[in-house]
Amino acid sequence: MTLMARAMFRLSTTNSFTVTARAKEAKHPDVVHLPDKTRNSTILVLGGTGRVGGSTATALSNLCPDLRIVVAGRNREKGASMVSRLGKNSEFVEVDIDNAKSLEAALRDVDLVVHAAGPFQQTEKCTVLEAAIETKTAYIDVCDDTNYAMRAKSFKDRALAANIPAITTGGIYPGVSNVMAAELVRAANAEGKGMPERLRFYYYTAGTGGAGPTILATSFLLLGEEVVAYNRGEKIKLKPYSGMLNIDFGKGIRKRDVYLLNLPEVRSCHDVLGVPTVSARFGTAPFFWNWGMAAMTSLLPPEYLRDRSKVQQLVQLFDPLVRAVDGIAGERVSMRVDLECTDGRHTIGIFSHRRLSVCVGTATAAFVLAVLEGSTQPGVWFPEEPEGIAVEAREVLLKRAAQGTINFVMNKPPWMVETDPKEVEKIPTLSKAFVWKDCMSQMTSSEDGMEKVKLQKNVEKRSQTGHYDWIWGLASGTCKLQC
Repeated sequence: MTLMARAMFRLSTTNSFTVTARAKEAKHPDVVHLPDKTRNSTILVLGGTGRVGGSTATALSNLCPDLRIVVAGRNREKGASMVSRLGKNSEFVEVDIDNAKSLEAALRDVDLVVHAAGPFQQTEKCTVLEAAIETKTAYIDVCDDTNYAMRAKSFKDRALAANIPAITTGGIYPGVSNVMAAELVRAANAEGKGMPERLRFYYYTAGTGGAGPTILATSFLLLGEEVVAYNRGEKIKLKPYSGMLNIDFGKGIRKRDVYLLNLPEVRSCHDVLGVPTVSARFGTAPFFWNWGMAAMTSLLPPEYLRDRSKVQQLVQLFDPLVRAVDGIAGERVSMRVDLECTDGRHTIGIFSHRRLSVCVGTATAAFVLAVLEGSTQPGVWFPEEPEGIAVEAREVLLKRAAQGTINFVMNKPPWMVETDPKEVEKIPTLSKAFVWKDCMSQMTSSEDGMEKVKLQKNVEKRSQTGHYDWIWGLASGTCKLQC
């Protein structure tokens, strides 16, 4: 069987782009035609009987019917049910991811493994990645834990020596959100007018997004971790689920409250993209879930929330209630990525979908297809690294991931996509006017991450006549003068 790592076919797509897509939910996504050498590849999906893994297996089967999908898990009954839905080009294998021999046996004759058997928090070893390296199998995980992601990155040299491509944090968020951030930064650098200065990730999911108890466990475990953010290049630690902001996610989602969480894309994008100020926030609905999450960080000791066995007990306690509320709240999901530059330029990307349980699989499948098409170099990479997803392959990945979205825009100013139009007041300008721009630029405080503000006065010289519009920035609480 031809190994995936040796099938490196570069995509011939444009290097620069601005994505603007508002796609209707597609019941039958377009079939992807892979290169001949990888068209019949075998994909092992660990956690394939769970919500995220099952969604990934389904998306891969729809996008590439010629792929052989191996669903791996511990429950044979669930596995048989999943295989019956996927069709004849699939099978189930029972795998214990904590057992190296079991893993290596499952990976034998497999071209690529998708590790979706979370949660990843408080996991001490990268057993799946190690087994993938030993068996020379390409690798993708949907990790959303900083420590696990950095541990995976430490295997870069071993993966390089084995000549296998590997991507960590290759899901929806982190994952697609990282690629969105990389494209915003690339576009800003290409313009060459101002340096990327502040990058902020905002996420919203209604309830658990229909993604099941694993997502609930992940959320609880993250509440036990101090939030790592960056302010002007300085690493700071903050209280989890604090620093609330009310963010406009655009049509279909509108304004939602979001709170600080410790997510791996903060560190990776700070290091890889070179943006000095980076943070990530998350919020859910109904509103009382946010109150409950904030209360847990105050009432329960961090040690309790970092204990996987105790968190699993909490999940079992809350799961019936969460499922009941999920039926009412729905499972809409949205990501908003904001980039601000030193010249005052502010651009965003928004990705919104009606069903997280569907789009999380589509997003992960987009990374799988990118690796199969040769867009990933040997080694272990984050999605925003050019060796992880080649710059010229990002457009295709984002378009594939965005199938079925209700709103997907890239590289637009906030006022063009937010649901609450800004108040605009035109003021006359002299032919050669020096215009004072009073900008409230936010500075990170040690208490809540983004609450202190400092008034800065910048002089801008304009030689042309015309009008200036005062645009009141909602998300940052700023006032900016734009032409």
